[in-house]
This record gives sequence, structure tokens and C-alpha cells, in this order.
Amino acid sequence: MKRQYNPEMPSNGYDRADLEALRASNITPALAEVRQCRFDSAEDASIFFARELDYIKSKSYDKVYPEFTALNHFPITHEVPEGAETVTYYSYEKTGFAEIISNYATDLPRADVKGEPTTAIIKSIGDSYGYSVQDMRASRMAGKSLDTRRAEAARYSADRKVNQIAFAGDKVHKLMGMLSSDNDIPLYTLATVDGKTSWKDKTANQILDDINSMFAYQAKLTQDVERADTLALPPDVYIDISTRQIPNTGYTVKKFLLENAPYLKEIISAPELSGQNGDMNPYGSNVALLYTNSEEKFSLEIPMAFYQYPLQNRNLEVIIPCEERVAGIIMYYPLSALIAVGI
Repeated sequence: MKRQYNPEMPSNGYDRADLEALRASNITPALAEVRQCRFDSAEDASIFFARELDYIKSKSYDKVYPEFTALNHFPITHEVPEGAETVTYYSYEKTGFAEIISNYATDLPRADVKGEPTTAIIKSIGDSYGYSVQDMRASRMAGKSLDTRRAEAARYSADRKVNQIAFAGDKVHKLMGMLSSDNDIPLYTLATVDGKTSWKDKTANQILDDINSMFAYQAKLTQDVERADTLALPPDVYIDISTRQIPNTGYTVKKFLLENAPYLKEIISAPELSGQNGDMNPYGSNVALLYTNSEEKFSLEIPMAFYQYPLQNRNLEVIIPCEERVAGIIMYYPLSALIAVGI
């Protein structure tokens, strides 16, 4: 997911707040006195490093980390205001049926939507990065830009935390994830073969039977209203079905599913679903996640995307605080997804 960098800055390429903070510090006057830095004045040094920080901030906003499944394959919304502390939403269930009626009927059957309210807590995620006077001095003397990797590390840490919340939630802070026990997503019980449910112990046809049964179970629960279009699997399982041949067909399991499953549009590899990924997967076993990739069904709500504040002066360094606000997974239609544990 690419996030847009849009600070309030003039056309000359720096954040005004960063420039004012540098002007008010004792850092740039000290740098201006270093002959090798070749600054004409403290003002010149302030503008130079304000531009450097603007470049660093912009680059870290544009950095994309494809290994984060939620940020790349879940619907993401920013509907809730940044200042909100909670958000209340409704989980819906369609009710009612239409019937054949007479010309003058007055007792028309009622179709409606039944909703249960849920209140989600919104929490802030924070980290920071910074540069010492020596970092700035060395950068200017060597004619190189400040190291952008520190800003990218701060962005990476925030994204990783959001991704973790999207899958496992956070019980302490009452944030819900796709694999949280209280999200009302149905659990599908896999068929056993010799007492085992894992796909590595099943034939290609038995794997297809499991997937077909998952779709059938969802159809039964929802009277065929919900039709999931995305199947997320742990990497080892994804590799297995991508290479496992269905006997006498010339098809792998994955290719057969994508060409023949009527509703399935995408099969993705999700490291978060691995049984060994304890931070993301609370089940302790490989999990398959079947879901409809639409913000009409669910979304990862981020009221405030990753934001880098103007720098702060601390002794002989400058610190850039970073913040993001997240509400976790907002699940409008829990039956649009399905979880199978033990694949």
C-alpha cells in the first residue's frame, strides 16, 4: 500500500515547521561554524537540513513492504476522523424473502437487514528516529544525504504493528483482527485422513474436496449470499498447491482452482497464517483464510495514516516522532469470511 506524503510546505522543498525548529536550535549555528561544512550562515544550514529531512520523510512515505499481507491484500479505509477515540459499526445479516403476490396485495413480505452494533477502540502507534549533530556534520562534509534507512525503519515498524493487529488483533487494547476469537467469522472443520487434516498428508483431489467443502459451507450458512473471492494460505501450503499436480490432468491444484472455481479470483501466500508465526496466528497451526476482498464486507480501518511530525531538538540530536492511528478490523459481514485451522 502506497501512502501519500502531503505536508504543509512551500514550493522550495522543506517543511516550514522543521525549518523553524532548526532555526531555534543550537545545532545549525554550531554546524555553520565548521569550515569543512561550507555553510555561509546558520540560516543556510537550517534550510539545507530542512530540505534533507523533507526528502527523507517523502521517501519513507513512499516505501512499500510487500510482505505485509494485510496492507497489500485487505481493504483499507480511512473513514473515521483522526481525533475519534472509538467507532461504532454494525455487523449485518440479511433477513426476509420475497413472495408471489396478487394484484391488490397489501401484506407484502418484508425484506430487511438486521444489524448488531459493535464499538471498536482506536489506538495510536508510535515510534521515532533521529540524527545527531555528528550525523549531520558528516553528511555535509561527505556531500551525501542523511541516511534514509532510519526513517524507513520507523515506517517498517509501524506497518508491521498494523499488520499484526489486522491478523491477531490486540486483546489488551481491545482491537480486533481477522483471526481474533471474537470476530464471529465461522470456523470450518476440515476432513481428516488417517487422523490428519494437513494438506501435505492429503492427495491433490482431497485438497480440492476441502476447498470445495469450504465454499459449500459458506453457501449453506448464508443461503448462497456470500461468495468469497480470495483464498489466503501459509507460504509452504501455497508452494505445495502451486506445484502439486492433479493426476492425469496437467494442472496444478492452484491453476485448476483459479480456472474452474466459479467465484475464486485470487490465491495468495500469507506468512501470517503459518502455524509457526505466533505473533500473527493465535491458533498455533496452519490456517486457511477464505474471504471477500471488498470494503463492503470488512476493512482495516486506519483513521490516521503513518505521519511524521516536525523535528524536535534534544541536546545534540534531532528527533522525528511518528504516529499512526488504527481501529483494527471492522467486520460488517462476518459470514463473508471463513477460517479453516490445520491445513
